[in-house]
Amino acid sequence: MLKRAAATTAALAGALLLAPAAHADDGGSGVGTPGCKGATMFVKVCAEETVSTPPSGGGSGKTRPANSTGGKKPTPPPCTYTKLSPQPPADNLAWDGHKPGDDGAVYQVNCPTTGRVGVTFVPTGAAGPAAPTVDPELVARRAVDSMKLVGPAVASPRAAGRYVVGMPMWMWVTSSTSSYGPATAKATAGGVTVTATAHVSTIRWDVGDGTTVTCTGPGTPYTADRGKSSSSDCGHCYERTSAGRPDDRYKGAAIATWAVEWTAPALNDGGTFTETRMTVFPADVGVDQVPNLGAGGGVCGRPDHGPT
Repeated sequence: MLKRAAATTAALAGALLLAPAAHADDGGSGVGTPGCKGATMFVKVCAEETVSTPPSGGGSGKTRPANSTGGKKPTPPPCTYTKLSPQPPADNLAWDGHKPGDDGAVYQVNCPTTGRVGVTFVPTGAAGPAAPTVDPELVARRAVDSMKLVGPAVASPRAAGRYVVGMPMWMWVTSSTSSYGPATAKATAGGVTVTATAHVSTIRWDVGDGTTVTCTGPGTPYTADRGKSSSSDCGHCYERTSAGRPDDRYKGAAIATWAVEWTAPALNDGGTFTETRMTVFPADVGVDQVPNLGAGGGVCGRPDHGPT
């Protein structure tokens, strides 16, 4: 598994192991135009192998430049592998459970497309260390695109509900694979197959009155036996009525942060990144018709009962 470059104290020596080049799409995507099919909202990559230089796993790792085509300067490869010389000490995390003398070696991995730099143990094989035609993280992002992740499915506050100044409002979402996870998908490009798993790690609620609340779970649905208590994990108390706002409602948003973990087993590589999805919601907040509760505040002691 890829380790950050700081995990090894060995100096770099030897030459780069050049991966086949991945060419970015030049703008076309329609029928009869140049470009890549199957582009996603995040990345658009055409993998074109311009050179194949499979070094042996224990070899010297000499560099051979990619061939030019049509007189054009070759596109820099998104990932290169460099064998560390000398190899790191036996107790270094870069060995990833292996040790000096095992059938393989530790390489530095540099993926300038996404800025990933680290080290990984690569077993010796007939083809030597795998050299992807694309950065595997880009393939992972393509896998995430195929999941069709959406914003939180907000259950409360409800669009038809009316909430009260100074009273606790319980906030929660309903969970599904696409709105909360976990969701898993695979993608393949340039000979690289990646499996990605995504789940919501946090939901940041912008409740529309200048306040944000960050919840680490989906929130707890209100039930009658909760009485006048506040939510223990995800709630808010409005201090001002929404009267005078557009449509006399607060305009809120629930922003989910999706944590993505991905692995490329054939490359002994993997990593993490995050994505966000948002859902907007309204909140109609009025003043309760009981003594001692004015438009400016109240006591957070009454639960969300939904529409009144």
